[in-house]
Amino acid sequence: MWAYDEHRIGLKPILRKIWAPKGKRPVAIGAHRFKWMYLYAFVRPDTGELVWFVFNTVNVKAFSASLAAFAKEIGAGKDHQVIIVLDNAGWHVSKDLIIPEGIHLSFLPPYTPELQPAERLWPLSNEGIANTYFETINALSIAQAQRCRELCEQPELVRSYTKFHWWPTAA
Repeated sequence: MWAYDEHRIGLKPILRKIWAPKGKRPVAIGAHRFKWMYLYAFVRPDTGELVWFVFNTVNVKAFSASLAAFAKEIGAGKDHQVIIVLDNAGWHVSKDLIIPEGIHLSFLPPYTPELQPAERLWPLSNEGIANTYFETINALSIAQAQRCRELCEQPELVRSYTKFHWWPTAA
């Protein structure tokens, strides 16, 4: 079983509190620029395994492409069945969605983001870009990709954030 969610990040900086010397005010460079990209995350909470994709939009076509790439990445097919837990976003439930062989979608009840393990990845993924000003969306993409690679190498950290006590254990 895997969980899936997507997250929007952009050129408007993610600001966090930081320490500063007494009497000094911390400075954060920011600009209200509205160019976005979307991080698509598949997580296996019982192992901490991750598969990431970056897209410039969220829609049925992009989600279908991410499902196909995910299925290929993990070897899903006739002999390897995979269940993905996800929310009820319009592009997840569309009749035009192409679901690869071996992939089965299981939907959470409406308005329950607290039940979605993948939702807990976003503070971890944002940590690599917080308090940083990016001139271009490409620079942001490079920094985010580096953070995603770092998280892939830390399955115990990912597992500690995403493995709920009620999540089924792999057979």
